[in-house]
Amino acid sequence: MTSWLLTIALGVLPLAPHLHPETYYQQQWCRERHGVLEYRLDDGARVDCVTETHAVEFDFAPKWAESIGQALYYGTRTGRKAGVVLIMEAGESDRKYLSRLRAVAGEHGIEIWTMTP
Repeated sequence: MTSWLLTIALGVLPLAPHLHPETYYQQQWCRERHGVLEYRLDDGARVDCVTETHAVEFDFAPKWAESIGQALYYGTRTGRKAGVVLIMEAGESDRKYLSRLRAVAGEHGIEIWTMTP
């Protein structure tokens, strides 16, 4: 019984909590660039940050692939350049995700920034 409960608990609890929530990074970065946080599109989608030139998606490094689609969609819908801020809390182990993102972003004109704690 005890091992069964432990298995369920481990399956439900996050394995590695983030140092800060995504919004912490969004607020800091967007404020520095005088952008608009949580910019709402007419279809109800929300862009993490819209600046004068970019529609920017924020994601933690392991979610690099998801950030591409969202950034491209937001850029298209706002008429701005697509951008991704990759949040790299795990140091060197996150570099592989940045490399993957760069490989695709260059082909599609997505600008990339990184943030660390």
